[in-house]
Amino acid sequence: MDDDDSVPLTRFSPCDGTPEMDETDHLLSADRRRARRDSPALAGCCCCLPRCLASCFQWLFSACIGDRDYRARLVRVGRPCTEKFPPNTIKNQKYNIITFIPKVLYEQFKMFLNLFFLVMALSQFVPELRVGYIYTYWGPLGFVIAVTMIREAVDDYRRYRRDKEMNSTKYSKLTNQGHVKVSSSRIHVGDMLLIEKNQRVPADMVLLRTTERSGACFIRTDQLDGETDWKLRLAVSSTQKLARSTHLFGIDAEVYAEKPQKDIHNFIGTFTRHDASNDSDSLSVENTLWANTVLASGTALGLVVYTGRETRSVMNNSAPRSKVGLLDTEINNLTKILFGVVLALSVVMMCLKGWQGPWYRYLFRFVLLFSYIIPLSLRVNLDMGKIFYSWTIQRDAEMPEAVVRSTTIPEELGRIVYLLTDKTGTLTQNEMALKKIHMGTVSYGVDTFDEVKALVEQHFAPPAEPPTAGRPPGGGRTRRTMVARVAEAVRALALCHNVTPTYEDASPLSSSEGSSTGGSLSPDLESGREQPPAGGAARRPVVYQASSPDEVALVTWTEEVNLTLVHRDLSSMRLRTPAGHTLDYEILLVFPFTSETKRMGIIVRETSSGEIRLYMKGADTVMASIVLYSDWLEEECDNLAREGLRTLVVASKRLTPEQYAEFEQRYTAAKLSVTDRAAKVSAVVESLEREMELLCLTGVEDRLQDHVRPTLELLRNAGIKTWMLTGDKLETASCIAQSSRLVSRAQNLHLFPAITSRAEAHQELNAFRRKNDSALVIKGDAMEICLRYYELEFMELACACPAVVVCRCSPTQKAAVVQLIQRHTGKRTAAIGDGGNDVSMIQAADCGIGIVGKEGRQASLAADFSIIKFCHLARLLLVHGRYSYHRSASLSQFVIHRGLIISTMQAVFSSVFYFASIALYQGVLMIGYATVYTNFPVFSLVLDRDVPAKIALTYPELYKELTKGRSLSYKTFFMWVAISIYQGGILMYGAIWLFEDEFIHIVSISFSALIVTELLMVALTIRTWHYLMVAAEVFSFGTYILSMIIFRDVFDREFIQSVDFLWKVLAITLVSCLPLYVLKFLTRRFSPPSYTKLT
Repeated sequence: MDDDDSVPLTRFSPCDGTPEMDETDHLLSADRRRARRDSPALAGCCCCLPRCLASCFQWLFSACIGDRDYRARLVRVGRPCTEKFPPNTIKNQKYNIITFIPKVLYEQFKMFLNLFFLVMALSQFVPELRVGYIYTYWGPLGFVIAVTMIREAVDDYRRYRRDKEMNSTKYSKLTNQGHVKVSSSRIHVGDMLLIEKNQRVPADMVLLRTTERSGACFIRTDQLDGETDWKLRLAVSSTQKLARSTHLFGIDAEVYAEKPQKDIHNFIGTFTRHDASNDSDSLSVENTLWANTVLASGTALGLVVYTGRETRSVMNNSAPRSKVGLLDTEINNLTKILFGVVLALSVVMMCLKGWQGPWYRYLFRFVLLFSYIIPLSLRVNLDMGKIFYSWTIQRDAEMPEAVVRSTTIPEELGRIVYLLTDKTGTLTQNEMALKKIHMGTVSYGVDTFDEVKALVEQHFAPPAEPPTAGRPPGGGRTRRTMVARVAEAVRALALCHNVTPTYEDASPLSSSEGSSTGGSLSPDLESGREQPPAGGAARRPVVYQASSPDEVALVTWTEEVNLTLVHRDLSSMRLRTPAGHTLDYEILLVFPFTSETKRMGIIVRETSSGEIRLYMKGADTVMASIVLYSDWLEEECDNLAREGLRTLVVASKRLTPEQYAEFEQRYTAAKLSVTDRAAKVSAVVESLEREMELLCLTGVEDRLQDHVRPTLELLRNAGIKTWMLTGDKLETASCIAQSSRLVSRAQNLHLFPAITSRAEAHQELNAFRRKNDSALVIKGDAMEICLRYYELEFMELACACPAVVVCRCSPTQKAAVVQLIQRHTGKRTAAIGDGGNDVSMIQAADCGIGIVGKEGRQASLAADFSIIKFCHLARLLLVHGRYSYHRSASLSQFVIHRGLIISTMQAVFSSVFYFASIALYQGVLMIGYATVYTNFPVFSLVLDRDVPAKIALTYPELYKELTKGRSLSYKTFFMWVAISIYQGGILMYGAIWLFEDEFIHIVSISFSALIVTELLMVALTIRTWHYLMVAAEVFSFGTYILSMIIFRDVFDREFIQSVDFLWKVLAITLVSCLPLYVLKFLTRRFSPPSYTKLT
């Protein structure tokens, strides 16, 4: 497999570990397949017509779908690009103007219900098969399709409007005539864009210049990979050296960029100049700005190399799909059963009638007569119900700014078993703050940081008068010792980091180059940005840049206690003391943090005293063996971890000039080694990391979103298992899992170690199997190895866990995890996130929920539901999900009952009258029965609710019953079938038994009793009355009374005004409904539903 091809979660056989291939797998690479397709052997076709047709079809397909043959490219700097590349547009639409009608019709008629009625409607064009008016079949079917198409068109138009808003965002483009504003959709490969601080990068670019003299800048990538730390990016050295940005148009240079790939962590390219300088630079991911990242510092100028669907961000997203709810699937299965009933009943009637004459015509007419068993109005009612549920969600005052972007699946919110959530921006605010610092004998918290500030001020204060005579002799020494210890700990936090201070009033690139004639980079811009002038101006606002928000939190805290970092470059640092003096330090060596070492260190020399010190901070697991033994370190680390704080152990060591010189010599020699360089460098550094003095232990909090803890607790009690999928580090993810209460206090965390082989995976899975009630924390690469060899076993163990945390997880892996859960459990999944890296996960889940994040709305735009806070999720699922599912279940069952009861009456009528295949009720009565006579009361069930919203949130355990699907099951379905057969038989046989001389009286008695029975059954089903329900019942009954007066050819006016008519209708209705009311009373009395116990 090529290195530039993304490797998905491969399916392997659990028996022998061999890969299982599906239809999309190929033994030949894409290039080999293309070469074979275009080989001369195939070109020797005797007739060119097939090739012409194929070429035309290929051109049409490429025009509609787009050519996906990715290729490398050469982009000339300052020259327009002649090759054609995809447009730089964001597109979340499901349809276009060509595919809308075919796709919608396919989605509708692949449902058995609609396909059945299409066949029935078409049959009415055959005179021998016609059993009624054509409009009685085509009218409802056309209405259903029209409503669906209008709804889909409105939803997709809304997506189009949102996409258009994003695509019209303006950016500054550098041209020969200066800077011009262009919209995001008008950006092309080869354009040079000016990106301001806190601006989203619209396309994949190679970084050419920045406002920093060194060519460095920081970007935020949490919308791309979920990682919270800032990334350092470097401009191409050849272009950074130019005096002015407009000089880019005067050089002859080109950038080679590899073909587009999904891998966001690697890039292969070159920058080559063909003019006098003849420079050539190798390009890596450090020289790029990927789309959907945000520039965190300064201003940057970049060359666009990938646009639109070729950007890393879009390639890691999956195409939007049309989601079908579980309730729709269940109803589709029930309609297939009803179709079997129609066929069986028709065959029985034919057997009783006799297979004589044109029997096939009689059989088909029976099928048409009994087709009301499969109610077409079910789709209309459900679709209108979905729109109403969506409207109520958006009008909920407890969830402001909630938006429903897909009105087809609101019932899915009531069936969720697995919730997959992002971390950064979803559970957390990504704002770090130091909460505790422990010195061994004393601990300082937020309430006592003012004491730390006083001690720091005392330590760095200028020499004062001698102590007073009244001070106890021993106390002064003790006090000075604590002052020195606190000051040294604060100094270590102020020096041991990779933080750079910047000042907001520095002139950005755009201001120096914003004129039409262009401008130059200020030669003293770097010093102007980092070296504040003396005096009062030095107190201007400072912004700290770093690759880790933890470090920013620590340096911000040292500023709060008046030891401030005011300047840093590659070789020096400067601190400002509380008295206003400066302390200058020379940076000798920096040992960066890595996931293997789990610590970072720095060696500095104080300029004034010449003292050399090694400062180090890191995880307690590695620092415990580096510092001198301390009996409190392990216990306090555990205490801070239980509070959900991220711990760092800080230590220092004084070095003599001779020690440092000897270490530097060995370190330089190790770095020059050509064999085992990394191991040798690590050994040299470890030789210095011994017997270091423990200074302090810090606890940093990643601030959670509002009410995250109670929300996760509610969801856990509701039986919803939460999986956190994040691109962040394992340690960070573990801390958030504990602090957010994703893992309850009574549960343990099982950290799945790194594995590389099948044997290691087998061993670790067996070890995890022995853990009881433990949450799993695993890295994405370890999970991939487990899935490769032991997919079934791993998913069985993971799905049994109370919670799962997958860290270092790529966007494609997030979507793959969702699909794995769906495939292995068959349960409904919901995914929630706020970043562009969450879009694939959101689109793969049965319910995609987007949060409007700080960095953009890409996840919100691609989701089915959009909210502004994570805490709104509980109400969305437990309240609106419950109501939507319960209401749709009641509505669908009642519509099915309405069709079954009238079909039962038709069957009784046909059997009594010599098995005649003629309709019992003609034309207007059948249309009125499905619309104005019963539809309003039936549809009013969308207002019903079993429990108030407050009860649903107070007792989340009620949600567990919904996930079992008992509201609409085969059991409840066959109960309603039995009720329909009983009531239909009573109504028809009662009418036949009680009528006297005219057939029209059977129609009047049976149909009137049918309408009254339906209205009473709706009243029996309702659990909480609403005034609109009463209005619907009264309106429907009044409409029917009015119809009896108007339609003289259907009803005998004299008969319906008689007492005989009245008592016969009441008697039949009483016999059909009274037993059901008694049964409901006894059930509520002796076996009440669980929700009734709470209300």
